[in-house]
This record gives sequence, structure tokens and C-alpha cells, in this order.
Amino acid sequence: MTKSCLAIIAILITIIFGGIYKFVIQGDVSVSKDGRELIHLSADEKDLVLAEMRLFLISVQLITKGISEKDIELVVTQARRSGAAAQAEVPATLAKKLPIQFKKLGRDTHMKFDQIAMDAEDLGDSEHALSQLSVLLQNCTSCHETYRF
Repeated sequence: MTKSCLAIIAILITIIFGGIYKFVIQGDVSVSKDGRELIHLSADEKDLVLAEMRLFLISVQLITKGISEKDIELVVTQARRSGAAAQAEVPATLAKKLPIQFKKLGRDTHMKFDQIAMDAEDLGDSEHALSQLSVLLQNCTSCHETYRF
């Protein structure tokens, strides 16, 4: 191979890895005035993310109600509501703007809701569900401490 071919290959590899870093790992972020990562989204994209967060909050409230009333079926139903099956198709334009850690945290949160539903159904133990909910809420706290839109 000639030096010019090697140079072109090196440039293309650099561009590919740069694109992967920017659109898969980093996302479209900057640092906000309060030190959190500011994720830059369009109004529609922001509405989609915030709607999912509201669904999480409603589920948490109703799971807590189910736990306090010893209504395991309510716990199961509401946990499942925010589980992985509830994940909407995320448009590619939105997905590329979200940093990888935000995406991982979101996936993990959905999985934790699913685990609460499965364990509540299998064990019927509201104390166990409360403990799991406490762990899940650490994801919410972490997200809100780290990111803003």
C-alpha cells in the first residue's frame, strides 16, 4: 500500500471512531450552570423523555400505595407498566443525543421495574418490593443529580 492509501485509511478510521464517540458515547451535551450535564434536545425530544420520567414517578407512587395497602397486584401492575416493555421506540435523532451513561441508567431503571414486578408476583412480599423500590430510586436520584435538559 502506498503512503497516501494508509493516510486515507487512518483519516477514515479517525472519523469513524470520532463519530462513534460523539453519537454513541458522549451524546449532545455540555456543562450547565449548576455543573450537571446539559443534554441538548428539541422540544419534542424533551417532551418524550419527560413523559417517560412522569410515568416512572406515577408508577413509584402507585407501587408505594400497593406496598402500604398490601396490594401486591397493584405493585405488579404498576411496576410492569414502567418495565422494559413500556420503553417507547426512541427515535435515532434522540438516541444519538443521549450520553451512553444516561442510556444505561434508563435501561437499568426499566429492568429494575421488571424485577420488582417479577419478584412481587413470585414472592408476594411487600417488604422486599419496598427494598427494591429504594434501590430503583437511587437511579432516579442519580439521573437528576447528573443531567438536565
